[in-house]
Amino acid sequence: MTIKLTKRAIALLGVSAVLGATPLTGAWAQTQAVLPDVTTNLPFQPLPVKAYVDYPLYQQGSLSPDGKKLAALAPVGEKRNIVVLDLDTMKPRVVTNFTEYDVVQFNWVGDYLVFSLGTLDTPTGPEFGEGGGLFVVKADGSGGRQLHPTVREERRQIRVAGRLPNNTEEIIVSGSLRDARAPDLYRLNLSNGKKELLTFKQPGLVTRWLLDEAGVPRVATVVDDRELMPEEQQVRVLYRDSADSEWREIKKFDKGEKERWTPIAMADNNQDFIVSTAKGRDTSALVRFDVAKGDLSDIVAAHPRYDLGLDALGSLGATLLRDSDGKLVGLSIADEKLQTVFFNERYAALHAGLERAFPGKAVSLQRTKSDRSLVTVFSDRQPATYYLFDEKTRRLTELLRTREGIGERHLAEVRPFLLKTRDGLEIPSYYVLPNTYQPGQKLPTVVHIHGGPFARADTWLGGTGIREAQVLASRGYAVVIPNFRVTPGFGKKIYEAGKNGAYGRQMSEDHEDAAKWAVQQGFADGSRMCISGASYGGYASLWAMIKSKPMFKCAVAGLVVSDLETQLTSVSGDTAGNRLGQRFWKSDILGLKGDDWSKAHEVSPARHADKFEGALFMYAGRDDVRTPMQQTTMMVDALKRAGKAPEVLMVKDKEGHGYGKLENRVDLYEQMLAFLDKHIGPSSLKK
Repeated sequence: MTIKLTKRAIALLGVSAVLGATPLTGAWAQTQAVLPDVTTNLPFQPLPVKAYVDYPLYQQGSLSPDGKKLAALAPVGEKRNIVVLDLDTMKPRVVTNFTEYDVVQFNWVGDYLVFSLGTLDTPTGPEFGEGGGLFVVKADGSGGRQLHPTVREERRQIRVAGRLPNNTEEIIVSGSLRDARAPDLYRLNLSNGKKELLTFKQPGLVTRWLLDEAGVPRVATVVDDRELMPEEQQVRVLYRDSADSEWREIKKFDKGEKERWTPIAMADNNQDFIVSTAKGRDTSALVRFDVAKGDLSDIVAAHPRYDLGLDALGSLGATLLRDSDGKLVGLSIADEKLQTVFFNERYAALHAGLERAFPGKAVSLQRTKSDRSLVTVFSDRQPATYYLFDEKTRRLTELLRTREGIGERHLAEVRPFLLKTRDGLEIPSYYVLPNTYQPGQKLPTVVHIHGGPFARADTWLGGTGIREAQVLASRGYAVVIPNFRVTPGFGKKIYEAGKNGAYGRQMSEDHEDAAKWAVQQGFADGSRMCISGASYGGYASLWAMIKSKPMFKCAVAGLVVSDLETQLTSVSGDTAGNRLGQRFWKSDILGLKGDDWSKAHEVSPARHADKFEGALFMYAGRDDVRTPMQQTTMMVDALKRAGKAPEVLMVKDKEGHGYGKLENRVDLYEQMLAFLDKHIGPSSLKK
């Protein structure tokens, strides 16, 4: 079978040859290397729904270490594969040709591309037994081999953990191959696939390793029991001075001790290390641990509203930026928008100049060992565009646009605001208004509630709520995208306020407060408001039509939880088999005592369907195991018994916890628009 790029991909791969290079002035200030929008003065016409929900043509663009090639994920046949663009000849080469899986992530190592597989067209793939593995291929398409099998063949997986200096034939990988409870580290040869165990004398149940610049494991975080909740574990931090030294304990956190810190990365002197800690703070910060003194020292980075270290669920709030040798050079922080901070002066100066050249945009920078750097420019209203920057000539050349036919004219501004709740919390959130909005207009408004709920699901640059907001804003709707208590990433106070029975109570009041805020701002028509969301957002939308009536005229509820007891105990889903997860939900979140489910029953929509008021659009994936079809069926049956059947019920086959197939996403939003138009949009005014 001959593998060919799609016509769209070929067209965009050749774009730089047509556009040529854009010079940057010495002062950087006046030049902006973005093509003008020649249609600016034409009346606004929204694009088809497909344009807003389609996958990018290109993803994860990355320069080779020598700066001679650009690799990216691109559509090849029906799947995403790696395409390499020779920057001297501008000729593309397809170097992988998978037809069952997508390539979902890759790294350059010398002239090798090391990558893993997954399924981008369905959310159920990587999470439930598909994809994974580790593979390698050279930039010219030769030397392809499997380094580790996929999840389907081998449940225990390995991942790239580090690189070795001046070594383009080996990498360091991590995997629980000897003991499922703790990962080991291996040197992995890319040409023959052989692994050499580095951690033969494993110092216990390691949860995290830190490697120094030479690839030597220097810091190990060890727990006493992986079957306990985090706060119940005893945690020890071990350190060694070199590969030949013995491990020694430099810190122990006893069970129940709350003021803990976690090693994140080695420091610039290759001796100290950086930890995540919220000691004496609300938000977690990155702080230096001075090994010689045996204690925390200088704050590396902190933010008053956002976690930059690990949040309540262990996600790092800042992206660590490293150079081609693996040295830490900066941080990227997704706060209200996106800011990048470089510790390295040369990086900082170059990045600052590029930001001045692209005002209002976010700029990502990848320098190489050559004079060439990859510059990625993007914003809430501009899909990412890749540029090649020559540091000698100070010239930019546009390489690839990740999306075609959609830009600032079609995308609305994602506006940050602070949601002030009735009990005094201040929670960072967003709202989106149509580009055609005029002050004084009162618009039909949708309040979109994110899933999780333990996730910061939407940022300035995207997420399900942002995507939905762009579709709706293009059709004249205002959209409010509130975060709420228990959303991680905003510090301990906001997260802890969502525990111990706030679910369906104070959390739902936060959603009400977001709707009231929109009305108070003057852009929302309080008589034409709907609520939407999926997963937890689907639950919240159902519950709002019972608890918060008559605030919302309608609800769009997807992938719903309708009965909390059944959700946590039924073998139809994946929660019942997760002992720690079930315990966390019952005690920490719902505030249940023993086997008494009454507090959960009080806030389960399927048990209060007789009180439901308003129009309802429901959607689900038939193969969902996170919120299984049983949850949708229970709600639909309860509503039918109450004489209040959903107006629209959409169930898609071969879809799981979300719609991955493009045609299903298009159908969802087209039907959603028709539903909203009928109840709060233009058609509702004709009744």
